[in-house]
Amino acid sequence: MSDEHTPWPVKAYLNHGFLKSRDARPLRILSEYLEPEARFEDLRVSDTIVFFGSSRVVPREEATAALEAARKHGGDVEGAERKLNMARYYEEARELAGRLTAWSKGLPDRRRRFVVCTGGGPGIMEAANRGASEDKGINIGLNITIPLEQHNNRYITRELAFEFHYFFMRKFWFVYLAKALVIFPGGFGTLDEFFEIMTLVQTRKLGKRMPIVLYGSSYWNDVIDFDAMVRYGTIDAADLNLFYRTDAVDDAFAYITKELLETALHVPGGGL
Repeated sequence: MSDEHTPWPVKAYLNHGFLKSRDARPLRILSEYLEPEARFEDLRVSDTIVFFGSSRVVPREEATAALEAARKHGGDVEGAERKLNMARYYEEARELAGRLTAWSKGLPDRRRRFVVCTGGGPGIMEAANRGASEDKGINIGLNITIPLEQHNNRYITRELAFEFHYFFMRKFWFVYLAKALVIFPGGFGTLDEFFEIMTLVQTRKLGKRMPIVLYGSSYWNDVIDFDAMVRYGTIDAADLNLFYRTDAVDDAFAYITKELLETALHVPGGGL
C-alpha cells in the first residue's frame, strides 16, 4: 500500500495508499474539519455572511456580448436573452457583497468581521467573492470536487480557498460560522442548501438566530409556492417568517445589517 519509491516500513501518516483507502475514510473526513478550522483560526475568521446561488449566472457584460453575437451569427437568441435577464442577479450579488464588506470593515469592534463566504465557484459565487474583493475585504471560497461547472473563481482570498471532497463537511463549514445567509436564484444545489438550513432552523437544531434572505422575488415565486405548502398543511404559516423575501439590494442590506447588529453584536434596535 506504500508508494513505489517510499522506503518500507513507512509511518502510517505518510502512507498515501492507506490514506486513500476505505479504512482511512474517517481520517479524511476529520481532515476536512481540522484543516479549515486551523486556517480560520490563523486568520481570525469566526463570522461569515454566506451567499448561495446558481453557478450558471454570468456578468451583465458577458451576457450582453453573448446576445449580440447570437443575433449577429444566428445563435441561440432565446437562451442568450435568458442569460441577460438573469445577469441582474450577478450584479446585485456583487453589489450586496461589496456593501456588506464595507459595512463590516467600518464596525467599531475590529475583532468582529463578517466575512463573505461562498461555494467558491462561478456565477453567483464569483459575484459575491468579487464584490467583497473589490471592497478590499478578505473572502472565503468553499469549493467542492465535482465533474461539472465547479472551479475556483479568481476573487477568493488565496489563504481562504478550500477544496472539499465531502459535501456534508462543506455544508458544515457553510453553517457553522454563518451569521447571515443570502440565497440567490439557483438550481438543485442551491435548493438543497436552502432547504437543509431551513430544516435545521425549523426543528431548532441550529442554536443561533440569524437573518436568512431569499433574494429574487420573481424567480422564487415561480419556483416554490410556499403559500401552497401552508394551504396543504405541510408547513405552518409561521414558518414563512423564518426567512425574509426581497428583490432589492437596499432592502437586503438594511435587513441584514440591522439583524446582525441585534443578533451577533447585541446592539438594541440595530443602531451603533
